[in-house]
Amino acid sequence: MTATPIAAKPRAIASGAQQKLLAFASLIALLVFFSLASPNFLQTANILAILQATSVNGVLAIAATLVIITGGIDLSVGTLMTFTAVIAGVVLTFWGLPLPLGVIAAIAAGTACGFISGSLVARMKIPPFIATLGMMLILKGLSLVISGTKPIYFNDTPSFPLISTGSLIGSIFPAVPVPNGVLILFLLALAISWMLNRTTLGRYCFALGSNEEAVRLSGVNADGWKVAIYALAGGICGIAGLLIASRLNSAQPALGQGYELDAIAAVVIGGTSLAGGRGSILGTIIGALIMGVLLNGLRIMSVAQEWQTVVTGAIIIFAVYADMLRRRRAG
Repeated sequence: MTATPIAAKPRAIASGAQQKLLAFASLIALLVFFSLASPNFLQTANILAILQATSVNGVLAIAATLVIITGGIDLSVGTLMTFTAVIAGVVLTFWGLPLPLGVIAAIAAGTACGFISGSLVARMKIPPFIATLGMMLILKGLSLVISGTKPIYFNDTPSFPLISTGSLIGSIFPAVPVPNGVLILFLLALAISWMLNRTTLGRYCFALGSNEEAVRLSGVNADGWKVAIYALAGGICGIAGLLIASRLNSAQPALGQGYELDAIAAVVIGGTSLAGGRGSILGTIIGALIMGVLLNGLRIMSVAQEWQTVVTGAIIIFAVYADMLRRRRAG
């Protein structure tokens, strides 16, 4: 009787590795296809544009990955990103405070919102879909109210755009002008990947998604750990808010709509199971790059925005179906 779960685990691990390999192969195939379809695709400026755009979606996808591994879902990551950008605008532009305080305020606001979402899910037992849907609407309304429905510009903080568009690496190696936003994405990916694989928080993240009841029966404060994971994801959304506001040099109060779908698509394409308990940050980064390359390639080929949305929806359905097949095979 005990042989089944023991045998299922290696199959699940092998299935996850196969999914990452498949996602990586898909990324290479897209690069080859679009480079043959358009001579402009592989130009340095376009590659940097893809990486720059991927930095925002990638950071959001990392936040979404943490929640999905616990077996939940967060529909508010896009609007939370917008809300934290507005908070940074209030601190830096309305109040005229120094840049570090604006950065801290955005991340703290994201963490607080994540804490509230986690509390709604873990302590009040509201289904994650409903709790984060409600939070999405609340944050959307608050962003419009606080900003007065108008963009907040950061013209009084000249160093703010450098958070995303500057290049620390380029200042050292001028031939490699990688934007800071991309550097932040990969450093964050390394840090969260380490957290998932090496810390107690990471172990409980997977355990909650695999069998939450077993975690409770073992005497662990499952609700507390779940709230902590949602709060961490919220703080990461705050970083995404800083990146996009920095890139646009403004906080657009209605900007975040649709970002949650791109983030969830990147997570699922990268092999993280919507059923929870399995996933990786490496897979998520590959998924985010696939989304970035695909949308950029379609744009270069002058595919209409409406059809880009259709393609995104189709990818999500395909990725979820593939995830269902993997789980059936893994037992």
